[in-house]
Amino acid sequence: MTEPSISIVDRVVLRPGHARAFIDAYRSEYLPRAEARGLVLDRFLVSPPVWIDGEPNTVTAIWTADGPSGWWQAAIAGRYDPESAEWWARMAPHVLGRSRSSAADVADVEGLCDV
Repeated sequence: MTEPSISIVDRVVLRPGHARAFIDAYRSEYLPRAEARGLVLDRFLVSPPVWIDGEPNTVTAIWTADGPSGWWQAAIAGRYDPESAEWWARMAPHVLGRSRSSAADVADVEGLCDV
């Protein structure tokens, strides 16, 4: 039996004109570290899907973790990774706000509650 996957949804609202630089840094610097913690990038979205002068863009990265054990492994590894915190500090000039949430397929929630 395989564990149900858990999605981690990161949303980052970027200052106008900063999205491209942030996306480049995310792909080249953040993504490899997150993958090393066991996360798999499912989708990487930009909204609105155009560059508009003077308007912010929101980047949404949807990651998957292999069940609760994979989720905990990635969360703990990220929490104690000083380079991750330093990376977000370097990105602060680009960022207006960010959030992270976790989600699972509704069919898997009952099983995830049975711990």
